[in-house]
Amino acid sequence: MATTTTGPIQSPISVFTDIGAYRTWRAEQRTAGIRVGYVPTMGALHAGHTDLVRASLAANDKTVVTIFVNPAQFAPHEDFASYPRTLSSDLATLESLAPPESLAVVVPQVRDMYPSGITQDVAQQKGTFVSVDGFAHQMEGAARPTFFRGVATVVTKLFNLVQPDNAYFGQKDIQQALLLRRMVGDLLMTYPTPRTLHIIPTTRDTTTGLALSSRNAYLSEKERDFAPTLVSALRAGSTAAAPLATARGLVEERVRQAEEQGVHMRLDYVSLNDPDTFDSLTDEQYAALRDAELTDGPGKPIIFSGALWVGKTRLIDNLILGDTSSIIY
Repeated sequence: MATTTTGPIQSPISVFTDIGAYRTWRAEQRTAGIRVGYVPTMGALHAGHTDLVRASLAANDKTVVTIFVNPAQFAPHEDFASYPRTLSSDLATLESLAPPESLAVVVPQVRDMYPSGITQDVAQQKGTFVSVDGFAHQMEGAARPTFFRGVATVVTKLFNLVQPDNAYFGQKDIQQALLLRRMVGDLLMTYPTPRTLHIIPTTRDTTTGLALSSRNAYLSEKERDFAPTLVSALRAGSTAAAPLATARGLVEERVRQAEEQGVHMRLDYVSLNDPDTFDSLTDEQYAALRDAELTDGPGKPIIFSGALWVGKTRLIDNLILGDTSSIIY
């Protein structure tokens, strides 16, 4: 049983809720030459998270998992209060993956992460925050304008705390992962570096292709039938001459079918974006880029992504068109 500052937590895994206690442990690992991998989560663990943990376990001596529902990345109208918090089952999931000595779990307290306090109203926030200017207003940033500020801030804090030799993020949140890779380079971080911040392919439902997400738990039984609409549209668009038009057309058709079944769906966006700048491409620009590759050789990969409301649940997904080797490693 791991004892923490908030009382006993029934787990053979070392669980830290006290930052000082974790730092002592981390210093001991470094002195012993132990390589530490890191998987940041907000809990409600699913197979996508466990795939990240397995990737870390395979490449490192020990793996640290943080579980922290970060208030700074939720806008006032978003689902911070209702976001699933399932620490006991999360620990049981992690216990099933590896011997307990291979893992450590950090459950930071809000008061330690935000010593000046925190509110979801950005205008009222006090303290130090991190922004990645010029790369956080496109794609997801257009729909959630304060989201990446909250993500960059909390991940900077968590990297400073955990000091990982390697960190692991999922492709499902591709803009977030690439933005953080840029951030650690810009801030000259040592733990991790851009090269040791790894992006792992999206884990999907093997039958429907739906990207696994903690928010999938919000879907009703009827809504689940329509939840794979976005990935189906992206897949159809990925092989078409006009990816955006093809994907939007497929979504529009499924929206009509859903309405007949009493399910409301709404497309937030579908977008083609440069993975370095996040600049948007039109279908025509994408076609010209691919035509040029026929004579000039393979070009850079392109992110094909979207967001779709299914009922009250917002689902995101993406595919990487072209050579993924400069992104997925």
